This record gives sequence, C-alpha cells and structure tokens, in this order.
Amino acid sequence: MASEGFHDRDGLIWYDGEMVDWRDASLHVLSHALHYASSVFEGERVYSGNIFKLRQHTERLIKSAEILGFEIPYSADEIDAACIQACEANGIVDGYVRPVAWRGSEMMGVSAQDTKIHLAIAVWPWPSYFSPEARLKGIRLKTSQWRRPPPEAAPVHAKAAGLYMICTLSKHEAEAEGYDDALMLDWRGYVAEGTGANIFLIMRDGKIHTPPPDCFLNGITRQTVMQLAEDHGYEIVERHIKPEELSDAQEIFVTGTAAEVTPVGEIDGMVIKVGDVTKTLMAAYDQLVGKNTQDSASAA
Repeated sequence: MASEGFHDRDGLIWYDGEMVDWRDASLHVLSHALHYASSVFEGERVYSGNIFKLRQHTERLIKSAEILGFEIPYSADEIDAACIQACEANGIVDGYVRPVAWRGSEMMGVSAQDTKIHLAIAVWPWPSYFSPEARLKGIRLKTSQWRRPPPEAAPVHAKAAGLYMICTLSKHEAEAEGYDDALMLDWRGYVAEGTGANIFLIMRDGKIHTPPPDCFLNGITRQTVMQLAEDHGYEIVERHIKPEELSDAQEIFVTGTAAEVTPVGEIDGMVIKVGDVTKTLMAAYDQLVGKNTQDSASAA
C-alpha cells in the first residue's frame, strides 16, 4: 500500500488550460467517465528534461479520443506545450507524464454526446516501474484467466481507460500469488501481452518473435525497440504465438513506456535466462532515451 496518496501531494496539474494546485484538481462524482469509462490517457517518460516521443504520444491520445467518439478541444501543438509546461512547473527532470481526457458531468446515462470534454496533465517523479533488482534478474509473470477481447468486441486500438479493468484484475491476481505481473492471452488463446507492456521472445532460430498487435496497442516503446533490434542486426518475426511455445524461448522481455525494456525471468514457475540479446536491447534503449544507464550497465 502506498504511503502517500496521489491525491495529496504538493505541485501543480495542468487542467483545462490552467495550472491548478495539485489538491484542487478534482472532478464531479457524476462525471460520465467515472461511470461509463469514457476516458483516454497516455503514459510518457521524461528523461533529462525531455519527454520521449512526445508527439507520438499526443497523436495517439487524440486518435484514442476519436475512436471513443469525442474530440479533445486542444491541438497536438497545444497538448505538447502543456505537457512541457507541467514538467517545468513541477521541476520534473526525470519522471512520468500522465495526460488524461474524459467526458464530464453534463449528461448521466449511456448517451453522452453533449458532455464537456476535459483534459488534464499530471507529472511526477517515477524512476522505475519494476524495481532495479527485478529488472536485473527478470520479472515473474503468471498467466491470467482474463483475455484480451477481439477487435469486434472493444476499441482495442485506443488507449482507453475501460480496457484496463481486466489488466487491474490480472495484476492483482498475479501479485496476490507473489508474481510481479500477469501474462495475458488473447480471445483465441494466443500470447498477447502483459498488463501494461508488450512481449518479445528470442527463439532457438536467433530471431525475435512478437505477437502482432491485432487486439492490443502497438506500443510506442514496442515500435522503438523493434527498430533498435533491427539496427543491431536482429530479425523481427511478428506472428501468433501459442502459450506452449514459451518453453522454447531462449530469452523473453517486455517493453513499455513505464516498463522500458525489462527481462522476464519466470512464467508460471518456468525459469527463463536473462540473456545477451535482452541486455543489449536494454542498454541500447537506455542510451537512446538518455537514461542514467546504471541498471543496464550492471546487467551487461
């Protein structure tokens, strides 16, 4: 349990075009988003004062809102500037940026066409999603009972709040049994992703295999690491992966804005070696983003 709640902090939050005190950044309990999940968000990292891939995140935020049927009342340039302003106002040099857009309280019911669209941006220090120890030895995953839905059943290509309900359930289930995170399959039974990270397998053929993003987000970090891997001479294979193939993997790692590049050391009790390919890509990613590379250097 966190000792400090996120609601009770010093600082400022960019809220509908204004910087407001952190503790005053609130919304009404009858906001549509709270009841019907009409909300989209982004997760961004600040390294040495620069927000990594800021424009790509902003464009995805705008696109996610469009998929959910609403328009954020700010341009990409304005959102980018607001993210930078929030970081500067709070003195964040290395940390996390959370833009979130949602439908307000003007209507209460499934229909929400006339609700006001709000946008807020909060920033805070956040050195690592997983502990440095877990990053070095590999995180432990447990396969979840919950599955990623088909694209005909949910807006799977939006970073929509409602899609994370099963992620929370899956992660809670895994953590209750002593694991770090959950591995999620898709509705067909293929390997999909973690609760907040994409997955990669180094197979016996020496190639890096990863599921195609046909029912989950094509992560910005995923795309970045795929390019880094190709730059280092590794071949990427996108294909559907059966759970029984996990035992054939020589190495496994996950990627995400929060997770960065993190090795997997165990899945459902099966131990996996943290190998050279994963260490190489960890170091390459840390170098690309301008991160203090102490963790990855120790792993190399």
